[in-house]
Amino acid sequence: MNVRRVESISAQLEEASSTGGFLYTQNSTKRSIKERLMKLLPCSAAKTSSPAVQNSVEDELEMATVRHRPEALELLEAQSKFTKKELQILYRGFKNECPSGVVNEETFKEIYSQFFPQGDSTTYAHFLFNAFDTDHNGAVSFEDFIKGLSILLRGTVQEKLNWAFNLYDINKDGYITKEEMLDIMKAIYDMMGKCTYPVLKEDAPRQHVETFFQKMDKNKDGVVTIDEFIESCQKDENIMRSMQLFENVI
Repeated sequence: MNVRRVESISAQLEEASSTGGFLYTQNSTKRSIKERLMKLLPCSAAKTSSPAVQNSVEDELEMATVRHRPEALELLEAQSKFTKKELQILYRGFKNECPSGVVNEETFKEIYSQFFPQGDSTTYAHFLFNAFDTDHNGAVSFEDFIKGLSILLRGTVQEKLNWAFNLYDINKDGYITKEEMLDIMKAIYDMMGKCTYPVLKEDAPRQHVETFFQKMDKNKDGVVTIDEFIESCQKDENIMRSMQLFENVI
């Protein structure tokens, strides 16, 4: 990945933080979910490898000897919006950090906490991990990681909003309750810590949730459906603008 392009993207991600704290939180550390997840991929910003190295990585991906064997490269290419070359680079970085081929929740939390030394990211990392762990087996494989990253970086607005809804739908029953949204908001504020400006009031998470829930719960039945969620987000210019900033990051 070109270093100047990374810097340009970082600047764009700072603008995305203006979405009011829902999908990409206001007054966050100005790093998107995507940037934090790319911590797993230290070589993703490296210069292009030689053909011999790339072939070696491809062979390793297709004939993996680690405990978890990833799906064939061609299948992952078909299931994601990454090219074969990009998948090779991503896999090399993933395996460097996760030699076993999977990330468990504790490792995920440790990696994520590096970005928030001033706060406690444990709870939010737990929710984020569950969103990536789509088969709920307690581990995020390379396939899980790629499919989630593909949506977050290059998915359509609809795909990204579906992914975000799944993050907020903690018990996966197809609805977002006010309590679930509050749990996520509290986790975000805990992660941000006390070193924020302006200083956040203690009841800020609840006030934030009340505002969003009032907008989203159209029929006032106490829950937000996927349709209500998507409709509300699509009418929010800040959220829609932030969605468009993550096209073709890699």
